[in-house]
Amino acid sequence: MNSFKTLYTKANRPLQKVGLSPISVVAFILVSLFPLISPNEYYTRLGVTCMLWGTLAMGFDFSIGYINVSNWGYAALMGSGAYVSALLNRYFDLSPWLGFIAGAAVAALLGLLIALLTMKMDTMFAALLAWFVGIVLQNIIAATPEITRGSMGLNVKVLFAGGQSGKYYFYTMFAICLVTFCILRIIVNSKYGLSFRALGQDIEAAKAVGISPLKYRTLNFVISCAIAGIVGAFYGHYVGVLAPTTLGTKNVVQILVLAYIGGRGSIWGPLLAGFILMPIFESMNNLVEIKYIIYGAVLVISMIFFPGGICKLPTKVKELWEHRSSNAARS
Repeated sequence: MNSFKTLYTKANRPLQKVGLSPISVVAFILVSLFPLISPNEYYTRLGVTCMLWGTLAMGFDFSIGYINVSNWGYAALMGSGAYVSALLNRYFDLSPWLGFIAGAAVAALLGLLIALLTMKMDTMFAALLAWFVGIVLQNIIAATPEITRGSMGLNVKVLFAGGQSGKYYFYTMFAICLVTFCILRIIVNSKYGLSFRALGQDIEAAKAVGISPLKYRTLNFVISCAIAGIVGAFYGHYVGVLAPTTLGTKNVVQILVLAYIGGRGSIWGPLLAGFILMPIFESMNNLVEIKYIIYGAVLVISMIFFPGGICKLPTKVKELWEHRSSNAARS
């Protein structure tokens, strides 16, 4: 047992520099093999959906889990990235691959604007302003059909054509997911991560030791928004059509459910929740509006009875094992 721990520690040290661990490396390798064993195109695309929403949940958790800022406009930022990339391609023939960068940049700029206006105040102001910005963007898109086609829907050039293109989308989204995971893990394990946690736990104590709420909250929020933008750009070129509803609050609910059930402040928990819950959510598409009521109910139940989320399961299991071992030793 001790030799295994020693081997794990030796393998973990170099991997931590790139935001990984032996367990996460094995997990990502297994995920990368999925298209090779997937029975058909549907399941491959379901894997894309899991990674897409799981990556969005990671970005959302980066703010809510570390600086305690809930971005209620996260779906709007995702949608802004999608529309920017799609419109640049439509009117200026910009490559969708460059559109990913443009989508991330615009979402990051919107996040910067929201942060500069609100991050000196209570975190609720950031949540409300982000929500308001989302509503404004949604209405602007709906009110400019001559540019965005409004509620009629904007046709978007897809990245890959063909009936067996699912695996290409899978590996594109896999790359985005993996890079996002590594970057976020590197950040949260650095001095910036310590500053984020300090602000999220006790802002007054953090200010007392010289941590600037405006500086570090803004940095965190902008990175989180950039993730929404690049994933949104991929989403637009993946589904092939966009509508104002893409920016709606309903999508925020889905992201929020994944983040909370996965476990706040873990990064990997929301991603894992994406793989566990998205197949269930996708199976409920025929329920239309009722599924959002179910989302809300699941979220409330999770917050009341299991607030730690999936990421706390290993700790719970360890505590139970140690408790049983101690009881057995006493008897």
